[in-house]
Amino acid sequence: MRPCCRSATLDGYVALARSHGLDPDRLMTGVGLDIADIAVPDRWIPAAEVARLLELSARRSGHEDFGLLLAAHRRLATLGPLSVVLRQEPDLRSALRLLTGYERTYNEALHLALDEASGLATIRLWLEFAEPAPTRQSLELATAALLGIIKELLGREWEPLSVCFSHREPAVLDTHRRTFGPRLQFDHPFTGLVFYADQLDAGNAMSDPLLRPYTQQLLRSMPSPRGATVTQRVRELVEMLLPLGRCSTSQVARSLGVTPRSLHRHLADEHESFSSIVNATRAAWAERYLANDRYSMTDVSGLLGFAAPSTFSRWFRGHFGVSPSQWRDAARLPSTDDGAITLP
Repeated sequence: MRPCCRSATLDGYVALARSHGLDPDRLMTGVGLDIADIAVPDRWIPAAEVARLLELSARRSGHEDFGLLLAAHRRLATLGPLSVVLRQEPDLRSALRLLTGYERTYNEALHLALDEASGLATIRLWLEFAEPAPTRQSLELATAALLGIIKELLGREWEPLSVCFSHREPAVLDTHRRTFGPRLQFDHPFTGLVFYADQLDAGNAMSDPLLRPYTQQLLRSMPSPRGATVTQRVRELVEMLLPLGRCSTSQVARSLGVTPRSLHRHLADEHESFSSIVNATRAAWAERYLANDRYSMTDVSGLLGFAAPSTFSRWFRGHFGVSPSQWRDAARLPSTDDGAITLP
């Protein structure tokens, strides 16, 4: 199934598009969306089509900052029912864990990861569409929305140490500086925010302990978050070992303190296999790396643990049905004059 997001993601799009001389109905139709969907915030629409719409709108309007301009319309309520729970989390750490654990309740294509090291906290964002799609506008929108959520929890004066983007620096940075402040980094290995780790324990100014029991009841009615399953632990090890060229069943089993046979049995209990996890991880990371021009095909091949770019190309074509270069070209949003997107 194609990853989807809540149509509330496009809240404010129609007015913004018209203010820049665009025809929102025509553009949405051109990428396969129905403008009527925006009137129903809880409707789910394909995330890749939203990404193409934002990129096409930026191109047609001449505004590289289109995603950031749309982010100004975002509210905490855009997250849907999760926003009610988020308001009552006691501190930033628990709020971010909620956002990362319940991503699929608001955007199935968006992924977030929170890491702590050397006194710093990093929250990374990336997109997995499972098909060629441009990422820049969607990532800038998501990063601005994440910053807005943190500011709403901790106070509008809060600022990260740095705001990082994996894409190249835009020609004009006025909106970026107005949205994120001066500490911007482009052509970075990841997209996300960096801040002091002790701020994770900062209290949520909106939280009311008396309401928390009720929000926990609401949380239990939502789809379960990602858990610490054997599959998840294996996936994390695969992500770490692939770039090192050491991703094998025996190495992962040793890291988990079990035998390879026991590892296979545990994965089978969760209806998974080691090879399927490696392939799924490679597919997700390939999509992420190919969306960033800073990585050559040789770079991507090595990061995914392939011995040679030709081996990577054969695997990629077998998995996706197109070559890596065709995928990268399609993700750059070729389009016809009427706004329709053309893909291989």
